[in-house]
Amino acid sequence: MVVVCPRILPGCRLSQITRLLSTKAASVNGTKVEVLGREYTGDHMTNVTPHLLSHIGRDLHLQPHHPLRHVAQRVTQHMYRQYLSPRGNPLFSVHSQLHPVVTTHQNFDSLLIPKDHVSRKKSDNFYINETHLLRAHTSAHQSELISMGFDNFLVIGDVYRRDDIDASHYPVFHQLEGVRLCTLKELYGTHQNMDAYHLFENGERTEDHQGVHSAEAARRMEAELKGCLLGLATSLFGQDTEVRWVDAYFPFTHPSWELEVQINGEWVELLGCGIMEQEILANAGVQDKIGWAFGLGLERWAMKLYGIPDIRLFWSTDSGFLSQFRFDDPATPVTYKAVSKYNPCINDISFWLPKDQQYESADFYDLVRSVGGSLVEQVNLVDSFTHPKKQLTSHCYRIVYRHMERVLTQEEVNDVHRKIEQEAASSLQVSIRCSE
Repeated sequence: MVVVCPRILPGCRLSQITRLLSTKAASVNGTKVEVLGREYTGDHMTNVTPHLLSHIGRDLHLQPHHPLRHVAQRVTQHMYRQYLSPRGNPLFSVHSQLHPVVTTHQNFDSLLIPKDHVSRKKSDNFYINETHLLRAHTSAHQSELISMGFDNFLVIGDVYRRDDIDASHYPVFHQLEGVRLCTLKELYGTHQNMDAYHLFENGERTEDHQGVHSAEAARRMEAELKGCLLGLATSLFGQDTEVRWVDAYFPFTHPSWELEVQINGEWVELLGCGIMEQEILANAGVQDKIGWAFGLGLERWAMKLYGIPDIRLFWSTDSGFLSQFRFDDPATPVTYKAVSKYNPCINDISFWLPKDQQYESADFYDLVRSVGGSLVEQVNLVDSFTHPKKQLTSHCYRIVYRHMERVLTQEEVNDVHRKIEQEAASSLQVSIRCSE
C-alpha cells in the first residue's frame, strides 16, 4: 500500500524573491517559502514563478470528464486487461496523487542522468532551490516505488518544464509512466529444467541488450514491451493505424525506442520506452528481476485523439470546451469542435540584453507567462543582432495574444504588453528599445 503524500507547492520568485505571494495553498515571504505546513528556503537556483504556482493542485488528470482523464483511464484500462494476477485481479497499481516536489536525486541521479547532462540546466527546469525542483517527468518516482516493493505500476501526474511558448507547449503538462519488473519464472514460465534459463550473464553491452542481461531475456522483454504498447496504440487510434518503431536514446533505458503512428499523413511520436538499466533496479534493492518502462504525454495523446489544436484549451474552464467531453465511457469517440476562433493581436518587444549579466530566453518566456497568462498564445524570437560599436546584443520577440473565449481589444493587449516591458526592464535588467 502506498501512503499518498499531500501535494506540496514550491516557492516562487522571478530573479529575486522579493514579493509577497499568498494563495490558499502557499505563501512566499522574502526567501522563506511555506507550503502546506512545509517550509523551503529559496536560493540562487529558485526560478518558480507565480503563474506556475497557480496551476499546481488543479490535477486535470483527476477531473471527471476532462479529456486528459479520459486518456489516462483508457491507458489504465488497457494495462488492467493486459496483465492479470492468477486470481484475475489487475497487476498494475496506479499512483496519481504523488506530490510534484522532488529532490534532484530523484529527478536525475536515480535515473543515471549524468551530472553534466543538459536536462539538468536551470533554463530547462523549475527549481525550488539547489536540492529540490518540480518534477520534470513522472520517472522521478520510479526508484522510490520500486524500493517500496512495487513491480507493476503506473504513475500519472503533472510535470513541469521551461519550454517554448506555442500551441503545443506549456510549462505544465501531464505524463503517464509505466513500469513492469519480471522474475525468471514470469518471463520464461515454469519448465522442468529451469537451470537452462537465465536473466543475467556477464557479457558485452551491445546495441541489442545490456551486458548484464542474457540475449534471450532481453529479446523476450522487448517483445512483451512492444506487444503491449502496440496494443495500446491501436486500441486508442484504431486497428488499421500505421505504426513504426524508431531507435532512441534515454539515460535510464537500453535499448530504447520511440513509437510513432501515422495520423493524417504525418508521423507522430507517441511515447518513449525501453529496457530499464539494471543499475537502477540494483540501486533500488532489486537483484533478481529485469524491467521495462514507458512514458507518454497525456496532452499529446489527447490532442491527436480528439483533434484539439491548442494545449491551452486543457486549462480552460469554458463549458463550451468541457461539455464536449461530458461522457462516462472514456472510449466514446469524439472530435473537438472549435467554439470560436478569435483574431489574434500581435505586438513586438525589442530590448538590449544586459551587458554584464547572464540572460536566458527562458527567463523572458516565464516572465511573459506570469504577466500575460493564458492570453499569450505564442512567443518567438524574430531578430537578434549585436551592435558593433556599443557591443550590446538586441533581441526582438513577437508576442501573439489571443483570448480563448472572446475578442481582445488592442487597448487591452497594449496594457498587458506595457506591463511585460516594465517587468522585463525591472526583473531581467534589459533596456527596452523605443520604436523607430
